[in-house]
Amino acid sequence: MRTLSHLFENNRAWALGVNARDPDFFTSLANQQAPRYLWIGCSDSRVPANQILGLAPGELFVHRNVANVVVHTDLNCLSVLQYAVDVLQVEDVMVVGHLGCGGIRAAYTQASLGLIDNWLRHVQDVREQHRTIFDIPGPEREQVSRLCELNVIEQVRNVCLTSIVRGAWQRAQEVSVHGWVYDVADGLLRDLGCTVSADDETRPACEEAAAQVAARAAAAAGA
Repeated sequence: MRTLSHLFENNRAWALGVNARDPDFFTSLANQQAPRYLWIGCSDSRVPANQILGLAPGELFVHRNVANVVVHTDLNCLSVLQYAVDVLQVEDVMVVGHLGCGGIRAAYTQASLGLIDNWLRHVQDVREQHRTIFDIPGPEREQVSRLCELNVIEQVRNVCLTSIVRGAWQRAQEVSVHGWVYDVADGLLRDLGCTVSADDETRPACEEAAAQVAARAAAAAGA
């Protein structure tokens, strides 16, 4: 029988270390949860949200799925978003993709992996929406990175179009949605310039961010 005892040992060592540095840490953490941020990211094990942002437990609410997709029929994601916005009153929602994402690559190459193919169809739809960008010649690695960026932009749009976020804006609640990309190779985040803080900003912000992806692709092809 597999008990994974080494993980329990790791946990005890971690808890003892935290308690030694801050004896009140777990007591204060147990008493409340008041994060300012919601992170919607990929399930990839190389993308630990709290560590990337340098935030402690309790400071970041997190939802993760393969390829950081926000689908209007995904009650799991929407429940997290609703709880974060309506109950926790988060001020910032970050949709974060990452370079080297296996899900994005599978969607780009149309690889058949099983049930997940249906989920990644959403990412393939993003590619179809921006077909002219992918007609610009370039190495496959760069094309996959462009799809990663465009997917983030599309998911920012989807977050902004939910009844949850639009409802918050209608009642003058301050919520901003941001589109970022994380590079596993160097540990750095990059802002895609796709930040939306009001309903009427959604379309222009997402279109401008997508145009910037196209411009970088054209510049790389002409270099």
